[in-house]
Amino acid sequence: MSAAALPAARRFRLGWRHWALAALFAIAVWAYSHWRQSAVEVDLGTVSTIFPSQAYTLLSASGYVVPQTKADIASKATGRLEKLEVEEGSLVKAGQILARIENRDITANLNQAAANVQVAKTNLQKAEAELQESSLALHRARTLAAKKFVSSETVDTEIARHAKAVASVESAKAEIAAAEAAYEGARVALEYTLIRAPFDGVVLSKHADVGDILAPFSNTTQSKGSVVSMADLSTLKVEADVSESSLAKVRLGQPCEIQLDAFPERRYRGVVDQIVPTVDRTKATVMVKVRFVDPDSRILPDMSAKVAFLSRDLPAGAERPVTGVLASALMRQGESDAVFRVEGQRAQKTPVEVGGRLGDFVEVRSGVRPGDQVVLQPPATLEDGSLIRSIKE
Repeated sequence: MSAAALPAARRFRLGWRHWALAALFAIAVWAYSHWRQSAVEVDLGTVSTIFPSQAYTLLSASGYVVPQTKADIASKATGRLEKLEVEEGSLVKAGQILARIENRDITANLNQAAANVQVAKTNLQKAEAELQESSLALHRARTLAAKKFVSSETVDTEIARHAKAVASVESAKAEIAAAEAAYEGARVALEYTLIRAPFDGVVLSKHADVGDILAPFSNTTQSKGSVVSMADLSTLKVEADVSESSLAKVRLGQPCEIQLDAFPERRYRGVVDQIVPTVDRTKATVMVKVRFVDPDSRILPDMSAKVAFLSRDLPAGAERPVTGVLASALMRQGESDAVFRVEGQRAQKTPVEVGGRLGDFVEVRSGVRPGDQVVLQPPATLEDGSLIRSIKE
């Protein structure tokens, strides 16, 4: 091929390709136009997983799981944390020791106070012995004075001695009371170094480590206030904010259904336990506390929750999800029901077994699965296998 003919050949090939692409585009446009003309316009819906409670829901609100019994555990004593007996997640009983503060000096004070109690008791025994001796001496003096063997001055001396012995006994008893009080004070001070659980619960978090300096009513970089935080998980409730305008739909003892974001596939039964008599001005809401009917160990504080306030109690088993389809997708086929299920670009008539009505939905027990697309309000011109296109296209 000559050099002059080469550009012409290239131009021919390029021109042929352009014509081929144009022809294919024209065919595609014709096919699409033909399909649009022959396809039946329909409204499509999706088979969903629904919960029976949707049919009885009056209103919904969001909130958080909050323990009603919760505390930051601290000590009235100041000192170095010597031992931590628990960690996050530990189950504890009321009175159980959670942590210990260094207490050797307080233990020494307690031992000294115990010794002082023994000294005071010994002094009481000595005073009682002197009282007994003075009582005998006074009796002898009075006997001898009656027989004129001793003077009245001797009797007066023994009376004064006896009164002094009585006073010594009372003083010794008072010393014992003071020593026992000092001992009790030392014992209480020692008890303050043992940080105990105030109730049965679970340790949620710890705020101090061994070696930290603990000081009551303090929380600085040099000292810590509380040692751990704990809560009684049997007191968990959902605290939900209900709009002030919807408060009339809520009542004490009202059945509820609780959904936790952590377990979206599970629903929990609940009951309105308390309506807090205070309105939040900034949000125009009222706090409603909902109690769990069926406790679950997986439920944790501060979980996000949604509460559906129901008009009636749910029947047994209604907390499980079911497959549902909008009622407008159903049509009668003899003695049974059917829907047009979408497969590709065609509508396939599919028999289904239906259950009860759930608001705008109807339970479907067989025939379709969640995620399937179905035709809503099937037109009279729609037949099994018809080409379809969505009215939204």
